[in-house]
Amino acid sequence: MTKLTLFDLDHTLLPLDSDYEWGQFMSRIGAVDPVEFKRRNAEFYEQYQAGTLDPVAYLEFAFGTLAQFPRAQLDAWHRQFMDEVIRPALKPSALDLVRRHRDAGDLVAIVTATNRFVTAPIAAEFGVEHLIAAEPEVDDAGNITGAFRGTPPYGAGKVVNLNKWLAARGQSLDGFDRSTFYSDSQNDIPLLQAVTHPVATNPNALLDAHAKARGWPILNLFND
Repeated sequence: MTKLTLFDLDHTLLPLDSDYEWGQFMSRIGAVDPVEFKRRNAEFYEQYQAGTLDPVAYLEFAFGTLAQFPRAQLDAWHRQFMDEVIRPALKPSALDLVRRHRDAGDLVAIVTATNRFVTAPIAAEFGVEHLIAAEPEVDDAGNITGAFRGTPPYGAGKVVNLNKWLAARGQSLDGFDRSTFYSDSQNDIPLLQAVTHPVATNPNALLDAHAKARGWPILNLFND
């Protein structure tokens, strides 16, 4: 296996932000205070888009919310979330892109700043076995405690987490003949610069300008 293909998730493979939409879903079903939670959720989302997010503060907020509920209840809500929000948003163009890389025999992984609870079922929907995501601490019963483990996979933290994952497999980034990363956001420039083939995918304005200045390919998956 000589090719590594990495995907960001939100606004790259999905035409939405799964973390933000999960928060909106929790507000909609009445699991959290709709006014205060929506306010804080919107604040963090704006910070992420602007590249000013404090990932530790956000994860403490996200995991603290999840820790209020038993895992069985969270899992039931997530199944509803998949049916109502995620599956209707899946685009054939994104599914086909992932499938082509899998069929070519690439080692494929999703690398996302969004936490594993929210994203693991979404990665499975894309047929992606390997997921590098923010890791919630869980107790012996599988309940989320509110704490998080490791380095947040945000910005340069994505490179840290990728290298750790590869090392655990006895591999390294420079051991691949070709490494590709698809992302929409300037927040992912550290990992885009670390691979041999960066692809600005549905890029926001900042990444679009950065990619054009460096001659990176630009892919728009969601154009009708």
